Amino acid sequence: MPPMLQKKRWESMAKGLVLGALFTSFLLLLYSYAVPPLHTGLTSMTPDAIAPCSPVSGESEGVILANGSFRGCQPRRNIVFMKTHKTASSTLLNILFRFGQKHGLKFAFPNGRNDFDYPAFFTRSLVQDYRPGACFNIICNHMRFHYEEVRGLVPPNATFITVLRDPARLFESSFHYFGPVVPLTWKLSSSDKLAEFLQDPDRYYDPNGYNAHYLRNLLFFDLGYDSGLDPGSPQVQEHILEVERRFHLVLLQEYFDESLVLLKDLLCWELEDVLYFKLNARRDSPVPRLSGDLYRRATAWNMLDARLYRHFNASFWRKVEAFGRERMAQEVAALRRANERMRRICIDGGRAVDAAAIQDSAMQPWQPLGSKSILGYNLKKSIGQRHQQLCRRMLTPEIQYLMDLGVNLWVTKLWKFIRDFLRW
Repeated sequence: MPPMLQKKRWESMAKGLVLGALFTSFLLLLYSYAVPPLHTGLTSMTPDAIAPCSPVSGESEGVILANGSFRGCQPRRNIVFMKTHKTASSTLLNILFRFGQKHGLKFAFPNGRNDFDYPAFFTRSLVQDYRPGACFNIICNHMRFHYEEVRGLVPPNATFITVLRDPARLFESSFHYFGPVVPLTWKLSSSDKLAEFLQDPDRYYDPNGYNAHYLRNLLFFDLGYDSGLDPGSPQVQEHILEVERRFHLVLLQEYFDESLVLLKDLLCWELEDVLYFKLNARRDSPVPRLSGDLYRRATAWNMLDARLYRHFNASFWRKVEAFGRERMAQEVAALRRANERMRRICIDGGRAVDAAAIQDSAMQPWQPLGSKSILGYNLKKSIGQRHQQLCRRMLTPEIQYLMDLGVNLWVTKLWKFIRDFLRW
């Protein structure tokens, strides 16, 4: 190679390295802003002197009793949904978006991104356009829960709900979805990284590792508690009972239809208000689902969540008994018939498809880093005017729906642009 060409080649490589280093530094700076540090305490909460929510006088929705029932039956419009991870919560979020949009309700939305600076604890100041004394109808985006801060944003009669999932199944889903952004998983060399991790989790797990909270007792963490507590500590049961006192209904992902029937009854809503399509579902993995010994290991590894789930699984079925088993079966059947009818009306091909097969970018769900494993839908091109709006809203993924509702998502959009540019 001639000396002049060789010199130009080295200059080009040097420029590339410098630009690469600068771009990497920019990405790290951006990510450090977009993903705040994990706070283990509650020292940075909104000062007590700031005024709590001041609802408009005359607002009345009946009174919720301690057992979750209520006097009177007017549709309830003040709702806090503590959105847990990997629990079908995106599907429930869509239900709340639709209800709030239909009735012109005021949402407390995050500012700049689609969550409230998770995994940091929630504070009122994170709400878009927050002013002291501001009052909201619905709070439903991902957060690390802080009851007092949330309580100060909604009227006293607000209904608090959340959703749980079998901890072993949740761990499996979280491991596959968030694994690429949890550095402690990078040293796993097996084709089945999940099985390798569960053989000796203490060997790989560092509670102080970046994003490590995704891989142990994630429900406990999302609800604002220490996910590293000793399972035998009396604090565990105290926290579980505190959740029971604070939340009027805890839904179960495995019994989603039954959960929605109970929710409809609690909120005094109509059947149309709780219709849904399954959103943010993951394509079946080529790696077999957890079973036998690995399922038991995953449960033991997430023992705080297991205790939480067992408690609310029992209380859920007590609510079903109080509601009436026969009545429940009838209402679940009605919900499924209505969902099936909407599926035939709205969905092209009648089923979810891979990301590559989605024709409209407005229907493209957010994907985990490094893969396209989340399914989405194609909207039928010929839908009657009566159902056109409902179909589109039912199928719209979270990010696009937030933008439709006017949420400022500049951090999320910038991160998406960078990911698309780098094909992550």
